[in-house]
Amino acid sequence: MSPASDDAPAPTAADVVAGLDRATKVRLLSGSDRFSLEAVPAFGIEGIDVADGPHGLRHQPRGGEHLGLHGSVPATCFPTAAALGSSWDADLLEEVGVALGEEAAEQGVAVVLGPGINIKRHPAGGRCFEYLSEDPVLSGKLAAAMIRGVQSQGIGTSLKHYAVNNHEGHRFIVDAVVDERTLRELYLTGFEIAVKESAPWTVMCSYNLVNGTYASEHHHLLQEVLRDTWGFEGLVMTDWGAANDRVAGIRAGLDLEMPGSGGAWDAAVLAAIESGELDEADVDRCAERVVALLQRARRDRPTSDPDAHHALGRRAAAAGSVLLANDGVLPLAADGLHRVAVVGAFAEHPRFQGAGSSQVNPTRVDKLIDEVRTRVAPDTEVVYAPAYDPSTGATTDDLLDAALAAAAGADVVVFAGGLPAPMESEGFDRATLDLPEGQIAVIEALAALPAPVVVVLSNGGAVHLPFSDRVGAVLECWLGGQAGAGGAVDVLFGDAEPGGRLAESIPEHVAQLPADRNFPGQPRQTQYREGPFVGYRFHDTAGVPARFAFGHELSYTAFQW
Repeated sequence: MSPASDDAPAPTAADVVAGLDRATKVRLLSGSDRFSLEAVPAFGIEGIDVADGPHGLRHQPRGGEHLGLHGSVPATCFPTAAALGSSWDADLLEEVGVALGEEAAEQGVAVVLGPGINIKRHPAGGRCFEYLSEDPVLSGKLAAAMIRGVQSQGIGTSLKHYAVNNHEGHRFIVDAVVDERTLRELYLTGFEIAVKESAPWTVMCSYNLVNGTYASEHHHLLQEVLRDTWGFEGLVMTDWGAANDRVAGIRAGLDLEMPGSGGAWDAAVLAAIESGELDEADVDRCAERVVALLQRARRDRPTSDPDAHHALGRRAAAAGSVLLANDGVLPLAADGLHRVAVVGAFAEHPRFQGAGSSQVNPTRVDKLIDEVRTRVAPDTEVVYAPAYDPSTGATTDDLLDAALAAAAGADVVVFAGGLPAPMESEGFDRATLDLPEGQIAVIEALAALPAPVVVVLSNGGAVHLPFSDRVGAVLECWLGGQAGAGGAVDVLFGDAEPGGRLAESIPEHVAQLPADRNFPGQPRQTQYREGPFVGYRFHDTAGVPARFAFGHELSYTAFQW
């Protein structure tokens, strides 16, 4: 069948699928390569590209590798979800979504693969930086805002990872065993809110099993809950490589296998139709949703404004920065400073984003040391000492001595620390919440000096903070994106209010958490025995105070009652 003429109405997705042979319909249900969907040339419908992008596009030209930055097009790296979640600002996330949509349109990306809203069941989860909160209502509301922003530009989103994907270890094979109350109240509520309030174009299913069934084959989750109960009308795709049994997946309501498998499953699907094991109507429904996505994709390539997006990233970084502790040293008065010591290798080698599939090739990157030098008065001396290795966090006697020498006589010491990239990433979970021993040694040594110490943290997940009452201030900046250092300096000097409040609890010690007993669990099964008592639900119910509670924030405003 040929495409419609110019004056004829465009065929519906159902019309298109009705005009295709069985093999072509089946072929549509798998990507054409790693980040592309099949075209329908008989109807003049071109294929589309999708790209990773919870906080910035990682768009690789066709044929590029899956992981790493090799060949990816430069894009604005906005603050990660850990930082955006701490803003509690739906309007801001919608703004960031608009910017992501603009850049996607410019790069010819039809669907941005995000946002991610899995609950932070345990702070050591390797992908905590990519998720918004320990609370499903906050996660759902903020995700809905970002989705509305992206999709306002005619670009689709993929709400992920559906469902119960709360740690990285053995994620391809692990069975998440969770009771129905906990599943519905905690782990599905955020998805429900986002689906109902923003209608994402696609939802991405997770790798793991849920109560014995792979998410990609889970009829209850994909059909009965997502579509029948919540009213989702879009397309369901797999996470990359999450298809287990394509026949079972199609029967359950899985529309699209990603990435493309070169037709490896097509013969099995066709044979299942032929034998009656699979109803062809199920294939038609899935194919119609794929065609509908192809038809609604934006095709023009407008230009975006990288400078404006960098400025938005800086504002968002400040809005998501949480002032955990402050004895009055902040905000810094630039005109009254004679000597500022900036200590910590992250000031020169910033840690601003997570590792794995979300890694962005940034358009530019701010450095804390440069931003401090720009912000202070011309006659202020700014000295710098790396203090530790940026890749490991380890220090040496020489590095520590140089840091103490830099701090000597300073009016204030700004310590830039956090988690080095090898300590947290997609693909594995952290073994500890501790900062590197070398960084702790430097902080404790600095805290013994007369000058007040301001600790500026860059990390994707919560860390132990045993020193928080022995330093002047602690500013949690999370992974603040390419403009994160500028946003941090705006907060340090009071040009911006520390706008964040914690979207996740920071415990005194991880061993207090009931989820810790079963995290990450066994290679093939993790039992959610803590039930709904995650984060503040645990701290409030058990009467075990967090070191810094969910919702904690300090500001520069004076309050009177």
